[in-house]
Formats: sequence, structure tokens, C-alpha cells
Amino acid sequence: MELTDRMRKILAISLFVLSVFGIGAALYFAFFRSSPTQSLPPAGETIVPIQGGTFPVGGSAGERPVTNEGEGALPPASTVAQGGITQTTELTTSAVSNIALANNGSSMNYYDPTDGHFYTIDASGAVHKLSDRTFPDVKTAKWNHAGEKAVLEFPDGSNIVYDFQNQTQVTLPAHWEDFAFSPVKDELIAKSMALDPNNRWLVTSNADGSNVRAFQALGENANKVQIAWSPNDQVIAFADTVPSQGSLDRKLIIPIGKNQENFKGLTVEGLGFLPHWSPDGSTLLYSAFGDFSDAKPLLWLVNATPGTMGQNRRSIGLNTWADKCAFADAASLYCAVPTSLPSNAGLQRTLFRHTPDNLYKIDLATGRSSLVAIPTNNAAMEHLTVSKDGANLFFINEGTGKLERLRLK
Repeated sequence: MELTDRMRKILAISLFVLSVFGIGAALYFAFFRSSPTQSLPPAGETIVPIQGGTFPVGGSAGERPVTNEGEGALPPASTVAQGGITQTTELTTSAVSNIALANNGSSMNYYDPTDGHFYTIDASGAVHKLSDRTFPDVKTAKWNHAGEKAVLEFPDGSNIVYDFQNQTQVTLPAHWEDFAFSPVKDELIAKSMALDPNNRWLVTSNADGSNVRAFQALGENANKVQIAWSPNDQVIAFADTVPSQGSLDRKLIIPIGKNQENFKGLTVEGLGFLPHWSPDGSTLLYSAFGDFSDAKPLLWLVNATPGTMGQNRRSIGLNTWADKCAFADAASLYCAVPTSLPSNAGLQRTLFRHTPDNLYKIDLATGRSSLVAIPTNNAAMEHLTVSKDGANLFFINEGTGKLERLRLK
């Protein structure tokens, strides 16, 4: 077919347009399109991604660039607990133990196992030796309410009461163990563990070991009795000797008095009962674990005077152990709560002693809890103690063993 002039013009224009698109496509593939696969780095090198998709700001080699405050930046740590990240202060340079408030709450006593001495640190931070005498390898030290005397237990089984005010010592029977001082006077309680189970008793005595009185037979159940002397001087221990109440997760805990009182038992949901008295003895904080809590420790509050024993039981809803708490007064307490606990943590507590804690405050009237502080050093907090004025919280950092302070106000 012979092409007309009109058809020749249309064909020429079409070829021109196609050539333009072809040249454009070639330029795009040659210079602008990214490779579909990322090449591997040379041997021995690692690809390091740029955080946030941007290059780091300028700075000297080896220095961390300064991060300005803004979206995504961590807020600065507060020096006083206000519900966020809070600074803590190390008060000792080495690991210590057996801490207790002294001098009407104005100072803190502790034992330094590295040199075998007892010390006290006052409100200004000054450290004073309580005695020139050394006490090597103290196993436990239980202080009286004034912080001037302590029952010292040693690994060889020997026991003494040392009066740091008068620098005097009294020896106690070697078969006594699990000591505690009365929270209101210089009276001792202990378990007298004779070889014959029929001669095992809970006993009380004066601080110098005199006036011994056996008031509760222990028999084969000594390990089922927890000494927990109430501040109102009425309950002195708890016994977990009654068979389970209808289910494995329900226990009846029996309060023990010094005069054979017939106190009403405490119905406790769960195992691992661990008690902690309020300062006036009207309320008992305790922890327990069971199926209801996924076997994690759970905090509970219950009325605990002789006339109200077991009433108004309520869960706080915090998963931690009662001995990681400290009462500020009769109306409030602080608790160190692990940031994470897996199922069955209540059965194997030692595995989680180094888990970082957050600090919560609990209102005893309402049972409500609120986050108070997130320690800056990711501390696992143990042996919490609140100063008499409520301004400071002292604790042992389980990771370092050092005594630390966190300001509450």
C-alpha cells in the first residue's frame, strides 16, 4: 500500500514520541532508580543503621552527642520523688547490712561486714562508729526500738545482746534463734530450739536475758511459726498450722499472744504468708501468692486488732512482697514493686532479687496506690525504712549492697 503524505507525517510524529519516552526511561534506570538489593558489607564490617533516619550532630570523636529536651527525650531526673525518674544517693562506699533507724529516727545504723564494725550515719551524712569493738561475721542483727541495742547471731550459733550506748555485752543461750525485740520496750522474743521437740518453745525475756518465760509450745512446728510482734503488744507471732480451708490456696493463720489469748484466725488467700504491721498495730499488711495471682506475690490489707481481727480484708493489687514495704505512718506506706515478675515468681523469689523496682505509695484508708518514684540507677530495693519525719526513704540496693537514700519530700 502506498503511503500518503498524511500517513507519513503521523508515522514520523509517533516515532519521535516513542524515542523521547525511550531516552527518558534509559536515563531514569541509569541514574535515579535504587538497586533492588542491598550489597553485603566487606568481610569484618557491620552495617550500623542511623538512629531515627538522621545523621548525628557534630561533636568530638568518642563523645556522646548532647540530646536536647524535646519529643521522645527522657525528662530530667528529679531530686525529690514526684512520680517520675528520681535520683538516689549512695550513703556508703561498700555493701552493708542490718540497717535500722536510731536516735528517734534522726540517724541510721548499719553493719559493715568488710571491717566488722557497726556505724551510724546522721542527717548531715556524717558517719560515726558505734563501737571500737569489731564483730566479725555477724549473721543477723536485730535492733531494739531505740537503735541502741542489738541481738547479734553468729554462724557458730553463739548469740549476744550488745548495748552500744554502754558498751556492754550479755550472752544468750546458743539454742535460741529467730530473735526480735518488742517494738515498744526492751523485751526479747526467740524460739528456744531444744533437741527434744517437746521442749521447744516461744520464749520472752528481758534484754539482758533475765526473766525468761516460755508461753507457746512449738513441737515440730517451729518452721510454721513467724515471729511478728505487734506495736500494740498484743500479737507476738503467727502460726500456719491449720490444714487448708477447702482449697490449697486458702489458709487459716492463727495469731499468737503472750497470754494464751484465743484470737480469731486470719483467712488468707494463697501461700507464702508474709506479715508486716502498721505502726499502731491496727492494720496488717501481708503478701501471699496462688492461682488467683498467677503465683505472683500479691499485697493485702486487713484489720488486725483483737476486736477486728480479719475484718475488712482487701487486695492492694500490687505484685510484691510485704517485706519490700515500709510504713510512713498509720495512714500510708511505701512499697518497692518489681518492674516485671513472671508467673510462679512467688515460688522462686531468689531469682528476682535483682529485678529493678518502682516505688509506690499506698493510702491505707482507700487501699489506692500511686507511683512515687522510678530510681535512676534501676535499683532493686530491699529493707526499706522511712525516716521519722517522712522526708527520706532509706534502702539497701540489692545489686550493690550499698545503703542509699531517696528523698520523698
